[in-house]
Amino acid sequence: MQAYKDGQKKFANGEYDLAIKGFQKAAEANIEPVQTSYLIAESYRLSNRFKEAVPYYKKALDGGITNPDARFQYAYALKTTGDYADASAQFAEFAKSQNVPQNLQERALREIEILKIADRLKTTKMEVTLKSLPLNTAGSEFSPTVVGNELVFSSSKKEKIYKNNGQPMLGLYKINIASDAGNTQGNPVVFSQDIFSPDANEGSPAFSPDGKTLVFARGNTGKKNGGVDVDLYMSRNINGQWTPPAILPINDSLAWDGSPAFSRDGKTLYFASNRAGGIGGIDIYRTNMDASGRFSRPVNMGRDINTPGDDMFPYVAEGGKLYFASDGHPGLGKLDLFSATRTQGVITIENMGLPFNSPQDDFGLVFYQNLTKGFFASNRDGGKGDDDIYYFSGPEEEDTTKIAKHSDPNDPLNPNNPNYINGKRKVVRYFLAGTVLDNGETPTPIDSAVVHILPDTSDTQIAEFPTAKDGKFGRQPVEEGKSYQLLVQRKGYISKREPFSMSGRNIPPIFLTKELTDTTFNVTIKLDKLELNKTFVLENIYYDLNKYNIRPDAAVELDKLVQILKDNPTMTIELSSHTDARATDAYNMTLSQNRAESAVAYLASKGIEADRMEAKGYGERELIIPNAKTEEEHQRNRRTEFTILSY
Repeated sequence: MQAYKDGQKKFANGEYDLAIKGFQKAAEANIEPVQTSYLIAESYRLSNRFKEAVPYYKKALDGGITNPDARFQYAYALKTTGDYADASAQFAEFAKSQNVPQNLQERALREIEILKIADRLKTTKMEVTLKSLPLNTAGSEFSPTVVGNELVFSSSKKEKIYKNNGQPMLGLYKINIASDAGNTQGNPVVFSQDIFSPDANEGSPAFSPDGKTLVFARGNTGKKNGGVDVDLYMSRNINGQWTPPAILPINDSLAWDGSPAFSRDGKTLYFASNRAGGIGGIDIYRTNMDASGRFSRPVNMGRDINTPGDDMFPYVAEGGKLYFASDGHPGLGKLDLFSATRTQGVITIENMGLPFNSPQDDFGLVFYQNLTKGFFASNRDGGKGDDDIYYFSGPEEEDTTKIAKHSDPNDPLNPNNPNYINGKRKVVRYFLAGTVLDNGETPTPIDSAVVHILPDTSDTQIAEFPTAKDGKFGRQPVEEGKSYQLLVQRKGYISKREPFSMSGRNIPPIFLTKELTDTTFNVTIKLDKLELNKTFVLENIYYDLNKYNIRPDAAVELDKLVQILKDNPTMTIELSSHTDARATDAYNMTLSQNRAESAVAYLASKGIEADRMEAKGYGERELIIPNAKTEEEHQRNRRTEFTILSY
């Protein structure tokens, strides 16, 4: 049992390689076998070792694991091994399951469609040859970039071990490129001792066109969980000496920021980030730099480039074409390499096909000397280690579009252009419909409810629909990239707002088989009956120990109650607060009363009439977890609820 507990602790700390070792000992002792298998699989996935995760996901699922996303992650891991048939079957089984997260259900359905065209993507084959470089090791080598006649790259060669994946920490190294480019000369050496931190991962170097400015990513020191402590740093070469790296002001302290790249004129910096407000997991951003080295506010590259998945490792080639890696655009596996071309305001995304892409990660492409040869990284089967760097070369042509076996990919008459069919641009019309149900033990349809379709930013009504006897309503046209609110009202029920966003829901043109396609998104909205003395727990309304101030995370949830009260103007409530069982009963009664009054005061500050609310503190008298031990359990007891007093 101790091995299992040790594994859990390491897992919680993001030390996945050590967690695996603890869980494997627990598995040998047959301790919590189903959950242990699942946590081993998750540890492999979270340290980017999907292939190793496959048998453990299977064992957990065969054992009856109940985690709602286990089958989704199993299906995704199968996809990264190239087992498309089994992956599709698992995605389909997950999508039809009950009580699965809606965002994952939508992704599963999208993955099924992507897998249907995987064979078609394989028909795009570039006339290039690949060669693994001699510098590759059993560790990780990736993010190649060229400076003069040197290849600068990321490699796991430091003495300190990164507990996330069990590999040595990453640093920046360099090696001379041989005259035939497919080989290197000598052994890699540290790029610069001035840019070498033994206790951090350093990777993804990007140089300005003159080679005098370096931007790279540094972080994952182990001081923070989850790898969010990755930021971009800059160093300049002055008289042959690299300056101490300075953190860039464009970083988001709560996000992962990495994989930088310069534009061809050096005035724009592209990078990837999972900061709040993005389109997917990791998005590509751009920022402009002036002559003084000041940066503009980073701008998201938009939904043509970014997807609900991860989009990263941008690179701008001569001529301005953008190359990047993505697991959100239709591809063969996890990260695939893509190119983006803008013609007359229309952006065309093209999967680079074989042999650039594989079922595993393929990323970090750069060209060398001309547009027919260069380098990229992949952890595909047959390599020497984790990520390896490959050299590619094609026919000596002036344009990379001639490497492919087809004509201009932007030509409307080109059968490989996904945006057109028979020379006509493909069009999708999107609609929104849904069902309104009673939120009882057995949900039943609600007829005669009124569904108001509103913009996300105002109460200016776009459309209004009544529900039929089966609870259904719609169809309302909706637009790509826009967000909406559905305000649902019915006598005898609490009026409710449900958000709906089109972000990430657009259908990639490669899936479309005709000129005009109609697609309807269906939502389900459950209403609670308006009943006296009915109590609702406000999720995530937590307080710090011995305090009653409204935390920012609590304010977000209280704002939802503000909206409920505004949408139900005749309802009065008791807002109650509860403490944990620490301190004396008298102290906790006073504390809980202060917390309840603090919440009521917040609601009043947002325009809710004071006579519609009563504040009541219950101290420790109604604990959810009577014998709480962990801080998380104590925090669940420190909750806020509201009860309907009249309507």
